[in-house]
Amino acid sequence: MQKLSPKVCIVGCGNVGMRYAYSMIISGVAREMILIDYNKKKAEGEAMDLSHGAPFVSPVKIYAGDYPDTANSDLVVITAGRGQKQGETRIDLIKGNAEIFKSIVPQIVKYSPKAIILVATNPVDILSYITYKISGKPSNEVIGSGTVLDTARFRYLISTQLNVDSRNIHASIFGEHGDSEFPMWSKAIIGDVLFKDYFKDANKESGKHPLKKIFEDVRDSAYEIIEKKGETSYGIGLALTKISKAILKDQNSVLPVSSLLEDYCGISNTYLSVPAIVNKYGIRQVMKVDFDEQELKSFKNSAAKVKEVIRASGF
Repeated sequence: MQKLSPKVCIVGCGNVGMRYAYSMIISGVAREMILIDYNKKKAEGEAMDLSHGAPFVSPVKIYAGDYPDTANSDLVVITAGRGQKQGETRIDLIKGNAEIFKSIVPQIVKYSPKAIILVATNPVDILSYITYKISGKPSNEVIGSGTVLDTARFRYLISTQLNVDSRNIHASIFGEHGDSEFPMWSKAIIGDVLFKDYFKDANKESGKHPLKKIFEDVRDSAYEIIEKKGETSYGIGLALTKISKAILKDQNSVLPVSSLLEDYCGISNTYLSVPAIVNKYGIRQVMKVDFDEQELKSFKNSAAKVKEVIRASGF
């Protein structure tokens, strides 16, 4: 079968995988998309359903298959795994999903050794690290979706609070994609104005402004959505498309993806989210950040939480 480029493989046809596939089709980024799932009939049905929208989108070939059909993929996105249940943290998911990855990752590397691997399954930082270790690939070619979605939630909630277009809010969530993540308030900007200057000019004291509440809503929003509808998928589908565009279009985009850190503020051999330049090679560069005292403490705490689970998992 002749390859159409770019070729994207999606491993896992659950809600996240299919929201991502739909978003990718609408965006017109990929020319070929292959769906892999342990339930082959479901993958076939999803491929058929998506394919019937062909007259409304840019040309793209969508089909279900098995690992040999993924050969020479440019990008492999892993969304497979056991879902997060109500009352669970992302860390609770590690044991079952680590076993699933042990069966997936070697197949990916066998048939698409040059592909960039993008991990979305939770706990994403730990599973990205496990994917890196199992695959034997250079660390820049294994990326976790990290806090890209958390950052989008953060900017949205700030924008609604301040009544400002969310595209003009430049503020990020760093660290673990989970309970130990933290906001980078010291670098947050509205347009070209630092938050602290905005509040000063607006004659508001930060203590009276619900900054803490905004972050807590970001951190806990996945739990709330799961409680209300049973899963989260639309936001992460769009976030994965944003990262995929940066890779497939060689955009050199700066995104808070989860990447392997080495001697980053004293942290090494751990996947966490900090700003990284993303292009066709995966992670082109991890960008250093000047944390304030509290942020550095939060960053080291997040790293310790993730490293503890990595050690417990045997990797």
